[in-house]
Amino acid sequence: MRLSVIILSYNVRYFLELCLQSVKKATCEIPAEIIVIDNNSSDESCSMVRNNYPEVILIENKVNLGFSRANNQAVNIANGEYVCIINPDTVIPEDTFKKILNFSDSKNDLGIVGCRFMDGSGNFLPECKRNKPTLFSAFLKIMGIGRNYYAIGVNEKQIAEVPILTGAFMLMKNNFFKELCGFDENFFMYGEDIDLSFRALKMNKINYYYGDVTIIHFKGESTIKNKEYYKRFFKAMELFYNKHYISNFLTKLVFKFILKSLPLINSTKTSNKKSEKELLFLNPHSNSLIHLNNNYKIISSKEQIPKHISCDLVLDSTSLTFTEIINTISELSNNKISFKIWPKKTSFLIGSENSYYSGDVLHIS
Repeated sequence: MRLSVIILSYNVRYFLELCLQSVKKATCEIPAEIIVIDNNSSDESCSMVRNNYPEVILIENKVNLGFSRANNQAVNIANGEYVCIINPDTVIPEDTFKKILNFSDSKNDLGIVGCRFMDGSGNFLPECKRNKPTLFSAFLKIMGIGRNYYAIGVNEKQIAEVPILTGAFMLMKNNFFKELCGFDENFFMYGEDIDLSFRALKMNKINYYYGDVTIIHFKGESTIKNKEYYKRFFKAMELFYNKHYISNFLTKLVFKFILKSLPLINSTKTSNKKSEKELLFLNPHSNSLIHLNNNYKIISSKEQIPKHISCDLVLDSTSLTFTEIINTISELSNNKISFKIWPKKTSFLIGSENSYYSGDVLHIS
């Protein structure tokens, strides 16, 4: 088997279904398996997978094992030559694995491969390519200054070596993941992807950023940026630093100071507020399935989108490929238009104003 795609899920039932649809399209011409590992969700995630995607391997944990332990659990049963760790709040184009697997096959020094991320409004997400973290750069990051934390020297559309990749999309050889002993299970949430990337470098491998593939990472759906997030993030950085660098009294003092300073940091504003913009359905496959009290219009082309008026553009994955959806969002990205995706054979829309918002699920029937 060529590839095992591993999706760790926790209470993101609707985002998971959209992700599964895009992953299935991207693996339809590749010998692949899809493994969903659920960390004791209280929503209908598991029943949705069982009923709608019986071919998907489903692991139902009775407790939340965290990111590292659960992904390791899934890789242990994976049969693919390559494994891809992917978040449930992502949408990938149809040629994702074809491109990245061909690239990976050409590299004898392959460590981990990542790709270009954008949020649900088409904004580039710089965390998909990062530098080796330092105490200073990590502190600046939570203060909103990511210049040293992110690998800004690499163009977002470039294919290049980068030190650190993000766990929302990581592809590598199955046997290499096991050679690394998987994710360090001392990291429960945050930092495990940094640690794995760093250990790949220490094994004299090269991590690659593949900017020729763009995926959507809604991000805010599964990560709310509050003070608890910052505390967990810096605890993870402390664990990483103590593991890979020499710790002394001064560094411990710095971490103590930073952790005590966290209450002074403003949390990122998040919202679950439903959009009140006008809904524009671009070439929907069926008008009869739309049952909304809201005002909405059907349009047949992008040229019919009104200028200078805020609206929600609905992209139907029955009528459009995921590549076309991602390209459309990227092309039309601006502060007047937001986007929602209508997954095939469903009665809901998914979108996000930007990476700081928690994501929006709108039921249309």
